[in-house]
Amino acid sequence: MFKDPELEKLHQKFEDIVKFLNLERKKKRIKELEQEQQSPDFWNNPEETQKKSQEVSHLKKEIEEIENIHDYLKYLKELEELKDEDTEILEEFEKEKKRLLKQIEELEVKATLNSPEDKKNAILTIHPGAGGTESQDWAQMLLRMYMRWLERKGFKYKIVNLQPGEEAGIKDATVFVEGPYAYGLLKAERGVHRLVRISPFDASRRRHTSFASVFVYPEVEDVEVEIKEDELKIDTFRSSGPGGQHMQKNETAVRITHIPTGIVVTCQSERSQHQNKLTALKILRARLYEYYKEKEKEKLGEIEKEKDEIAWGRQIRSYILHPYKMVKDHRTGYEVGNAEAVLDGEIDEFIRRYLLKSR
Repeated sequence: MFKDPELEKLHQKFEDIVKFLNLERKKKRIKELEQEQQSPDFWNNPEETQKKSQEVSHLKKEIEEIENIHDYLKYLKELEELKDEDTEILEEFEKEKKRLLKQIEELEVKATLNSPEDKKNAILTIHPGAGGTESQDWAQMLLRMYMRWLERKGFKYKIVNLQPGEEAGIKDATVFVEGPYAYGLLKAERGVHRLVRISPFDASRRRHTSFASVFVYPEVEDVEVEIKEDELKIDTFRSSGPGGQHMQKNETAVRITHIPTGIVVTCQSERSQHQNKLTALKILRARLYEYYKEKEKEKLGEIEKEKDEIAWGRQIRSYILHPYKMVKDHRTGYEVGNAEAVLDGEIDEFIRRYLLKSR
């Protein structure tokens, strides 16, 4: 179809992805759901109604995205025929080719996310490793990196728990992320992140190595996870995170300990104790779902055990700021020299390469 070898390769990749995504099956599912919406009983269950309406919306968006790329390929074909006649058209052709590459790469990543969990909202937690202020500051840098990435991707998010460090940084952070494929994309970030830099907290300007761990869980509101009241220890306390003085006056923050597993979740982002408890239970349900899923796979508590290994083991990525600048993913071997851009949220290529390698 295309004379340009790179563009023809992109076109073939796109056609392969479209076959894999099975558009006809998606269109058939939309028809089924729209027929259900015609039934008067469809609106009797608000939760189920919302869930199916969102599914229709997501499916239509996926189909629209594919159809837009089809149209884009036609446009590029027209540009290719004219590019040798005009330098401006040639520049436009090269610019649009790069744009198409990015669109197809994003579609390719979504094609790897075929588990039902991948499309769910996500719960992201960040914990500093040993090292006090150094690691706590590094954990805060990671939180900022993810917030920038979430904003760039258009995800909605809320910091539901934030425990500040004594001097700087954070002791703990939990972020609820809402949007299609939030879990599928963020699961690529789970593991230990290592920072090497000249410490801003060391008067002797020595080089320090810090660690922080990132854990990601899918929201599992539609999955049955039994939580017994008598197995919970619920504590309330005054919020120490963001939210203004209003949150500091009363014991609105909630900490829930699941006694059988020892899993602890905290929420202090809401103004009322009741709302914080509901959010904490939502996070606990997601954590327990992952815990029991791993148990079934005979990897009892593997995710939870990782928290005891926030050091030299299980490093997924190194961020080196001194004596040179480089960010390297140890799982894929991918590395970049612009460490500042990565710490400013440019992590798409790290995520893409990991997901494609692990599919």
